[in-house]
Amino acid sequence: MNIRCLRPTTALVGAAALGLTTLTACSSNVGDGRTDGKLDVVASFYPLQFLAQRIGGTAIHVSSLTKPGVEPHDLEISPRQTADLSKAGLVVYLKGLQPSVDRAIGQAEPKHVADAASYTTLEDHGTEVEGDHDHGGEGGHGGEGDEGHEGHAHSGDAAADPHIWLDPVRYAQVAKGVGKALEKADPDHATTYKKNTTALVKELTTLDQDFRSGLKDRSSDTFITTHAAFGYLAERYGLRQEAISGLDPESEPSPARIKGLHSVAKKDKVNTVFFETLVSDRTAKTLAGDLHLRTDVLDPIEGIGDKSKGDDYIQVMRSNLKALQKALGTK
Repeated sequence: MNIRCLRPTTALVGAAALGLTTLTACSSNVGDGRTDGKLDVVASFYPLQFLAQRIGGTAIHVSSLTKPGVEPHDLEISPRQTADLSKAGLVVYLKGLQPSVDRAIGQAEPKHVADAASYTTLEDHGTEVEGDHDHGGEGGHGGEGDEGHEGHAHSGDAAADPHIWLDPVRYAQVAKGVGKALEKADPDHATTYKKNTTALVKELTTLDQDFRSGLKDRSSDTFITTHAAFGYLAERYGLRQEAISGLDPESEPSPARIKGLHSVAKKDKVNTVFFETLVSDRTAKTLAGDLHLRTDVLDPIEGIGDKSKGDDYIQVMRSNLKALQKALGTK
């Protein structure tokens, strides 16, 4: 039987007669975060949707705030989506990536929230200061600590790179955190969440090992890409990211930045300029044309769409590995 929630004044008058049991039942019936007995999980964008789906399995309903084909940095939350957040059993997001999501969560105040950024460490990555490209080092930081790189579109710490999912090791850490959050929000299915988390972490560990072995014996460490999404991946595998734009994929590079990339490409024997699936490839293709280099896709996996080279995170990461092997001249 559905119990219609009483207005506050009516509830106060009738509390003695109805008893606290009825009022408690009413409130839990409205806000239990479930549909048909399954936990409602809202993910802010694809990489967190993927984790929730793989760990939650058939025990949960998963929806994403960012629709396929939409650049997640640009997402604006509607009032209806904000209302949905308040009803969710668990919200999984990455603080600092999507400012509108951060604001909406603050307004909606969902009962259970999992911030992916809290499960691992965020670092500084970006484009380098023009003319200072020797300071990036093997770690691929691209000028760590640099105050002069292109603008950011992220809230909070302006230098914090949110693209942690592109490092399988950090992504596995986030998977463990999401698994724990699901256990807390839905203790009845804790055993399922533990089992699925273990299986996913094992798969991500294998992916990491394949990247390590697949990128050995390469002729170059440097790759050029549209925006600075691959700092964690570069750091993990000893590569050097040179981004046309900064952490914001929509920012326009300065003429000095383009000139610097010309020098880097020649000095480091770069043969490929990578572009992405969700943002314009115009600048990347212009740069490649000027330098007589080939182009290819290196996908930051911020969403899965028709142009994605794979149906899920694992498949697209393996496609990225093949693209890097070809660009870096692995033997």
